[in-house]
Amino acid sequence: MSLLFTPITLPSPRGGLTLPNRMVVAPMCQYSAIEGQATGWHLMHWGNLLNSGAALFTIEATAVVPEGRITPACLGLWDEATEAALADTLQRARKLAPHTAVCIQLAHAGRKASSALPWAGAQLLPKEQGGWQPVGPSAVAYKPSETPPQEMTVADLDTVREAFVAAARRADRMGIEAIEIHSAHGYLLHEFLSPLSNQRDDNYGGSFEHRIRYPLEVFAAVRAAFSGVLGLRISASDWVEGGWDGDQSAEFAKRLKALGCDFIHVSSGGNSPLQKIAPVPGYQVALARQVRDASGMATMAVGLITEPAQAEAILQAGDADMVALARAFLYQPRWGWQAAAALGGSVPAQPAYWRCPPAGFASIFNNTAVAVR
Repeated sequence: MSLLFTPITLPSPRGGLTLPNRMVVAPMCQYSAIEGQATGWHLMHWGNLLNSGAALFTIEATAVVPEGRITPACLGLWDEATEAALADTLQRARKLAPHTAVCIQLAHAGRKASSALPWAGAQLLPKEQGGWQPVGPSAVAYKPSETPPQEMTVADLDTVREAFVAAARRADRMGIEAIEIHSAHGYLLHEFLSPLSNQRDDNYGGSFEHRIRYPLEVFAAVRAAFSGVLGLRISASDWVEGGWDGDQSAEFAKRLKALGCDFIHVSSGGNSPLQKIAPVPGYQVALARQVRDASGMATMAVGLITEPAQAEAILQAGDADMVALARAFLYQPRWGWQAAAALGGSVPAQPAYWRCPPAGFASIFNNTAVAVR
C-alpha cells in the first residue's frame, strides 16, 4: 500500500489533525500583496492549490510586522486590515475546493527584509525606493556589499516575539488549522541560530545554548497562545564550514519537541552567499532523516522532490513522515492527482472536475459518478 496515501495524524493540544495523505504544499512567496494585504492573485493561487490533492496547504511566508516583510509586496498578518483581507480571501478560496487543511507560515525576514522583488534583482532597497531599515541579531550584513542590519535590542526581541503571538491568534480566529514558524532560509530566527549571522555577546549569542534561546522563546510563546498544530521550518545546514549544521539541527529539534512542537519541516541554506550546495534531486532528504531520527518528531522532507515514486521512496525508507513540494505544484497544480494515478491512491475533487481524468484513471477520485447528457 502506498505510504504517500496513508493517513497521518499530527498531534496538538487541541486533539490532533488527521490528514488523509502525506502530501504537503510547501509555502511559496507570491510577492503579490498590497500593504501586506491578500489580493485577487492569492484567491486564484490558493483556490488552485487547495484543489491539488495535497492534504495540507501552506500559505506563504506571512510577516508578523511590516518591517519583517522580505519585499514591499509580501503578505502580512499584523493588524486588522491584513487579518480581514487574509480571512476573506481564504474563506472564498476554501469554498472553491474540497476540504483541505490549511497551515500558515509566520515569518520575519530579519536582515534580508526590505528587498526588491526577485524579478527586479532581489537587492536591498534603500528608503528612497520604498525600503526600510532591516534588523537582525547582529550588525552583520548578508553580503559584504550590503548595508548591515540594525542589531536588535532586548526590547526589540520582546516586540517581535509578541508580534508572532498576535499573528498566531489572528490565524486561529480565521480557522487555520496549523502554523509553521519560519526559522529557515536566512531569515530572522535562522539568523539567531547560525554563528555566521549571530555574533552577539549577550544571552542570545555565542554558544549553541544562547543562539537557540530566542527561537525557542518565540516558539514557546506561540505554543502558549495557539492550541492547533504548531511546527517549525528550519534550514538544517548553512552549507558553510563553521555554520549551522545537521548535528545542531538535531539537538535543536529535540528541544522543540520538549516544548510541544508537533512537526518539523527540514530545508537548508539561505543564510550565506558562500553556501556550497549541490542541488540534486532529494538533496535535503538526509538532513530530514537526521532530524527525524534524533527527535522522533513528525518530519517533512522538501527540496527537488518532483516524482510520485521519489516521494513514495522517501517515506518507505523512513527518511520522513510527509513530503512537501513547492515548484512542482506551481508547474503542475494537480500533481496530487498524478501521484494518486501512479501509486493507486485517491484524492477528493470538486464534482465539476470528475470527468477530467483520461480513461482508466477515474478511480483516483473519491466520488466519480457522473451523468452525461
